Amino acid sequence: MIPSRRQYWKRVRATSLRQAFRLCKDYAREARNLSVERIADLMGVTDDSLYKWLASAKMPVNLIPTYEHVCGCHYVTEHLAGTSHRLLIEIPRGRSATDTEINQLQVDAAEAIGLLLKFRAGGADASATLDALQRLLQGAAWHHANVAKHEQPELGLFEGEDHE
Repeated sequence: MIPSRRQYWKRVRATSLRQAFRLCKDYAREARNLSVERIADLMGVTDDSLYKWLASAKMPVNLIPTYEHVCGCHYVTEHLAGTSHRLLIEIPRGRSATDTEINQLQVDAAEAIGLLLKFRAGGADASATLDALQRLLQGAAWHHANVAKHEQPELGLFEGEDHE
């Protein structure tokens, strides 16, 4: 199933490794207008090999970062981390958060707490509750690291900057 709105891509989570590979492919097709043949070309592999890996969900591990980079998403890495009971967060850049990002954290918190209360009462699906809690934890961790990094931002090494 391909999410119909781009905003939905941030909320979707793979429930299997095969689905994670397919989500990356589907995202590349929808958001970047890439075919499987073009993805394979950009990865430097044959399209037959890529089709085989996608069908079997068995890609050489050293090619997963390249595959995700070409596709523009990280569903495979997120799924692998999740199966090891780990959370991943985007590396913050130490910039001020936008109003939209802070509002999204509030939306995620309300959704997660609401589902947790419903789950406790027997009225919410465990998978949906876990996904909402994971989004909240990832968002809160990102904001935590971003605020900490804001105090000591990384050096900007851009062309034309004067560094004496």
